[in-house]
Amino acid sequence: MSTIPDIQDTSRYHTHKRALSALATIVHRGDQTLSARRYVSIAAAVAAVGGLLFGYDTGIIASALIFVTQTFSLSTAGQEWVAAALNIGAVFGALISGPISDRWGRRPAIMGAAGIFIAASLGCGLAPDVSTLIAARLWLGVAIGATTQIVPVYVAELAPASRRGGLVSLFQLVFSLGLLLAFFVGYELSGGAESWRAMFMLGAIPAILLALGMLFLPESPRWLLHHEREQHAVSILYRLRGHKDIVRQELDDVLTVDAGQAAGTGGSILRQRWIRPALIAALGVAAFSQLSGPNVIVYYAPIILSQVGLGHSAALLTSVSVGVTSTITTAMGIALIDRVGRRRMMLCMLPVAALSLFVLGAVFLSSAPLVGVRLVLMVVSLLGYIFFNFGSLSVAVWLIAAEVFPLFVRSKAMGMASATVWLSDTLVSLVTLSLVQALGTTGTFWLFGFINVAAFAFVWKYVPETAGTTLEEIETALRSGTFYTHVGNQVATRRKS
Repeated sequence: MSTIPDIQDTSRYHTHKRALSALATIVHRGDQTLSARRYVSIAAAVAAVGGLLFGYDTGIIASALIFVTQTFSLSTAGQEWVAAALNIGAVFGALISGPISDRWGRRPAIMGAAGIFIAASLGCGLAPDVSTLIAARLWLGVAIGATTQIVPVYVAELAPASRRGGLVSLFQLVFSLGLLLAFFVGYELSGGAESWRAMFMLGAIPAILLALGMLFLPESPRWLLHHEREQHAVSILYRLRGHKDIVRQELDDVLTVDAGQAAGTGGSILRQRWIRPALIAALGVAAFSQLSGPNVIVYYAPIILSQVGLGHSAALLTSVSVGVTSTITTAMGIALIDRVGRRRMMLCMLPVAALSLFVLGAVFLSSAPLVGVRLVLMVVSLLGYIFFNFGSLSVAVWLIAAEVFPLFVRSKAMGMASATVWLSDTLVSLVTLSLVQALGTTGTFWLFGFINVAAFAFVWKYVPETAGTTLEEIETALRSGTFYTHVGNQVATRRKS
């Protein structure tokens, strides 16, 4: 029989007691670990459709903006605001979704975000003027910002520790698939000046799939335990783990940690000194994931390339190659991230991403048309940057934030990390075309190359290796002040053994 830990708080004592009583009702069930493994995979895959929303609407603006500009005769500033409106809304969506999902549950919050996305996608496609379009894209941003906060937390709370890296990073893979889908849709629908309307409205389809899929998924068992719904939580946890002994151990771990966190769980906890290393690591990776420039390519590659001599069709086709490359490298990153490690992947790949941008900038030193060797070098360096940047920062960004924080502040902290992603993305969206005008194409790509070098230095100094480390070990390292050394040493010890 599992022992009840020494819990001072009476309500938490009874929560643990009720959870163990609920567990006693399922002890007769057999080993269902194989079906539980499949169930976790299906749940993670359905929830990750939120990444498809994120990817599709991030990518479709690259194709649609050319035609939106023609329809509404947009200036450079107008183009930047249409692109950036989604990001601004996403900042608010990321910040408000944490408290909402804490109060009402992860599952209803995801379904609510999907509903907003459906309405906003239709609003974008039917917009009669640029002001309405910007307002609709703000609401799209709210929905996308919410999914980037809720989905990684939801999957992290469903997944067993041994599979957490791959399942949480699935969100980024589906994001890349959304990008790829957006680029194909944009290429196929391009032609008429009003073709952007259909591009935006098709975004409602993945949102409908997400809303329907979530009807059949469970609530997070951790959220249910926090809200004293122990019977339901234990039943779901058994479906997710498949064996009573695993469920018993996880219940003890979760509720023991909760007991130790009974005091001081307010918003001020994020300002405590022992949390600071996790904040620095997660928010720094979140910022560099955008400041390093991936959405310079995603948002503006067709416009930049068309301005330097490529036709619209060739520029859009280049975006399709970007989508294919990002999908391949993200899938590779997910396959390797639990084995190679988060930190090691970033340190190996970021220098090559920086070099690719330096080469890409050098290609544009000449104003001659892009043909022959220069054209090949441009495509290779552009895709090389996408491969090595997406395969490192973009794969790790959601995972790092979902695992370095103690569970009792993870939702709020994940909201901060997600908001940091969107604030950084907004900054890049608002200044990229202006940077091209001020610094030229070469200067702009070189600037982002140096930012990739800075990202490498940041990861080297502030981001420990967390692969193969349990959430409890990460929290213990934070509390003991050995976050930068102890976590990585534990991983190295496991690999040697």
